[in-house]
Amino acid sequence: MNFQAWYQSLSRFLAVVICGVFLWGLGLGVMSNGAWARGWENLQLIAALPQGNAVTDAKAILRNALPIDNPTVRELQGNLEDISNQLRAKRWSGVGGDIKKAKRLLETKTDKLLASIPTDSQPQAKDHLEQLNQTLDALQTAAEAKDRQQLLPLKAQALDQVGRLEDLMVKGFPFQIPAEYRNLPQLLGRATVKLTTSKGDITVVLDGYSAPVTAGNFVDLVKRGFYNQLPFTRAEESYVLQAGDPPGPEDGFIDPKTKEYRAIPLEILTDGDNTPLYGITLEDAGRYLEHPVLPFSAYGTLALARPNEDANGGSSQFFFLLFEPELTPAGLNLLDGRYAVFGYTVDGQDVLGKLRPGDMIEKAEVIAGGENLVL
Repeated sequence: MNFQAWYQSLSRFLAVVICGVFLWGLGLGVMSNGAWARGWENLQLIAALPQGNAVTDAKAILRNALPIDNPTVRELQGNLEDISNQLRAKRWSGVGGDIKKAKRLLETKTDKLLASIPTDSQPQAKDHLEQLNQTLDALQTAAEAKDRQQLLPLKAQALDQVGRLEDLMVKGFPFQIPAEYRNLPQLLGRATVKLTTSKGDITVVLDGYSAPVTAGNFVDLVKRGFYNQLPFTRAEESYVLQAGDPPGPEDGFIDPKTKEYRAIPLEILTDGDNTPLYGITLEDAGRYLEHPVLPFSAYGTLALARPNEDANGGSSQFFFLLFEPELTPAGLNLLDGRYAVFGYTVDGQDVLGKLRPGDMIEKAEVIAGGENLVL
């Protein structure tokens, strides 16, 4: 076995071991109640090799998760995202090629890009396309000068502009939430939440298109002020950051109307499915090798905490994944399909690593998309 093959095998083995240790720790530490702290000896550790390169950028995952069907905009997105691959290999000709492909597509297929956008949003879409065209011109200039410092923020700006165009392509909410869960808050779209902490601000985008009940529960609790002045209860460097445990004996949110614990069903949407799977892990459903639309592959992935023995026992507690993506490749980690991801950190990733137990969420607020919450 050559060195590269040996190194890849060792990396995969270590990824599985590290993720297994993390799962064990997560199961034991998710809630304070002793009933939530049972072992994981019955867990089957299933680790499938990933298909292709895992997407590790939070914004890219969110773009891919949008329920749209426009191959042209996906091609445009792919050209711009590939710039990073070309840069890592120091292939400036490849960078220039990606930009030229994007510009050509914008020049020749504008009608196909606009075809998926409702009539009343067409003027806004055309503005986005004009801004994108200007950004691509600046990108081309930076690539010709081999100016990496200028190029990277311009690439991010171009992808944000593509993302705004894709947002306009979404035509309503894509599926019906099962009747048994319609009594729970639902986020029928996306929302952005800002967490002001004692160490700095964190901004997360919540994806109600893929996890409407899980994200809706979180947005509802944020709007209620539930998380204000709650501490982070668990912070393990390079592993997990957890919060949301209220004062007193309860492990989650007690609805003041019903006086009952609000339990949130496990909610996983997989690639190719039209609706999420509810109430059961992918493993228990026998769907071992399927991939969630929202994977644990980006630093700062946001998910609902729950007890090991109860897939439907999550409530108010949540955690951020602090693994580097290289240690949790899609298909090799043991979290996908076991815990419900409902958002990603898009700003303040550096703050996540600074927080420790006892640090506070001073304030949580919905700064965009609050109108998508249905109670």
